[in-house]
Amino acid sequence: MDAAPVRRKPAKGIYVLPNLFTLAALFGGFYAIVMAMNARYDLSCIGVFCAMVLDSLDGRVARMTNTQSAFGEQMDSLADMVSFGAAPALIAYEWALRGLGRWGWIAAFVYCACAALRLARFNVNTAVVDKRYFQGLPSPAAAALVVGFIWVMTDLEIDPASLAWPMFALALYSGLTMVTNVPFYSFKDLQLKRSVPFVGLVLLVLLIAVINIHPPSVLFGLFMTYGLSGYAMYVWRKFKGEPVSVISTSTREPDERGLHEEE
Repeated sequence: MDAAPVRRKPAKGIYVLPNLFTLAALFGGFYAIVMAMNARYDLSCIGVFCAMVLDSLDGRVARMTNTQSAFGEQMDSLADMVSFGAAPALIAYEWALRGLGRWGWIAAFVYCACAALRLARFNVNTAVVDKRYFQGLPSPAAAALVVGFIWVMTDLEIDPASLAWPMFALALYSGLTMVTNVPFYSFKDLQLKRSVPFVGLVLLVLLIAVINIHPPSVLFGLFMTYGLSGYAMYVWRKFKGEPVSVISTSTREPDERGLHEEE
């Protein structure tokens, strides 16, 4: 008697829609690098900011369409490494850090390496970190600090050679802040599907209007404020005697034991 044929499991496909946004964000980072190689630093900065917008959409699109996947998560991390890790480091190096010799490429490498470490830690700690906060400065915000500074100075037509050391300091600050345990508010607890007061819509319109006044300086100012907010929150919590760790306080899972102590 012949054995029953073995049924093969259908091969899992790849969801197209969310990954299109991820690929578009990756293209933004690649475009930024190419523009920096051609000394078009204004366009390279715009490319990184466009990648930020697209990166913020791919996850939301996946959740709205119920197309989340492990492949999409890994693809998103790889795209983030290019757009918010390698691209800002290379743009900063080409723009001003090259003139510092070995110190320049060391600063660029430290930023790039910290971005990789931050993304790897994020993937590992996703299940235990308090969703309301990021553990360290998120890589898109760090990229916004670096390229936002370059965009402002390029728009003001200031000689990059005179800003090599400020760029050096900002690259190190942005990179090292990504790998700290300082809490940064994630805005993930905001429910966009719920109704909001009318004044909230008015404030949103005003924010868009303010950004349009001078996008480079306004965006850089906003992200610089955010880049300092984590340290302010850390000091405030320390002063009040509250926990400063963003690791979730739930210890119901056996694998989470020892991960919830105060830092």
